[in-house]
Amino acid sequence: MENTTRTIYLDYGAATPLDFRVREAMEPYGDDLFFNPSAAYDEARRVRSDIEGARASIAHLMGARAGNVVFTAGATEANNLAFAAISPDAHAVSDAIEHESVLACLDGRPHTVVGVASDGRVDPRGIASAITPQTELVSVSLANGEIGTVQPIREIAQAVAAERERRLAAGEMRQIRLHTDASQAATALSVNVSSLGVDMMTISAAKMYGPKQVGLLWAADGIALRPLVAGGGQERGIRSGTENVAGIIGFARAFEIAAAERTAEAKRLAKLRDRLSRTLVSAFPEAVVSGPRNPKLRLPGLLHISFPGIEARRLVLMLGRAGVLAATGSACAASKMRISHVLTAIGMDERTAAGSLRMTLGRFTTEDDIDRAASIIIETVRSEYGRVGGLS
Repeated sequence: MENTTRTIYLDYGAATPLDFRVREAMEPYGDDLFFNPSAAYDEARRVRSDIEGARASIAHLMGARAGNVVFTAGATEANNLAFAAISPDAHAVSDAIEHESVLACLDGRPHTVVGVASDGRVDPRGIASAITPQTELVSVSLANGEIGTVQPIREIAQAVAAERERRLAAGEMRQIRLHTDASQAATALSVNVSSLGVDMMTISAAKMYGPKQVGLLWAADGIALRPLVAGGGQERGIRSGTENVAGIIGFARAFEIAAAERTAEAKRLAKLRDRLSRTLVSAFPEAVVSGPRNPKLRLPGLLHISFPGIEARRLVLMLGRAGVLAATGSACAASKMRISHVLTAIGMDERTAAGSLRMTLGRFTTEDDIDRAASIIIETVRSEYGRVGGLS
């Protein structure tokens, strides 16, 4: 089957295209306003002022103070920066379906990984039970980027607050913080730090139609961040290196657009996702849709569906040739050619997991895209079942 029409992109969870409005905002900073913001002359001070304006805009959209936002080279660095804020020997708690940049930060330190239910939800009571007097950090993503599960962050925040109050009453000095990586969720869910009750938050521009290699870590007052990069002392000494000015400006513009369009876009994407899901499940009743049954507890633009007995890596290649770009799971897991730790954590058997397809819809996905993609997927999956001899 060859691609004779325009390509249908269904992998927004891996990378979002740069919105033209973001590109327009960034353009002057590659040419006319190329100056180093640390220089002393007026042109450079103008650039410095623009960076701080972008920081203030982003902070406002998070319900935070600008001085608590640190720009990084992406979400992975921001997650590492959050873990660097705690003592090297301190205990940390996370859940089993976290992004690998979080799970990797647990290595080499005392930690507890809390299991999740078959829909990917972590029980706040399980998090509370895992907290010890030595725990300094709990890290749970706002939403999982592979199966779309939205986590009960507010309830987890309450568990962390209860432990904080216990320590205060007992005269214990060790602090405990709650960190969330909201990178996959920021275009669909509120990221107001006060309403979520978090102490640190990671966000990536690359997941919200902004530039790659730009992200941030917000940290509440009183959290002493430890720099990972030494040098010229930029970002209040927390993240040295000449600022990615165009990237920061683009990040702010992308954030503004996402916040303004969030509610309407989430509803639109949920309808498209459900339309695609219904069509595929109708054609293949044996298919398994992962994530919570309640659509409010899943990211609106994400559909994770498994076709037992099919090799998903081959399926992705076949779909690509037919004009549908999808994924077997998160880009990190797919690059290592193995079954994702997320699917293992939710108890999916290997035969089903091997046939898993993740489709993430986005700003430029249309109803026609969904209908054409569904037709191509159905034809390709039927062809693959025919090749392997059906479902047996």
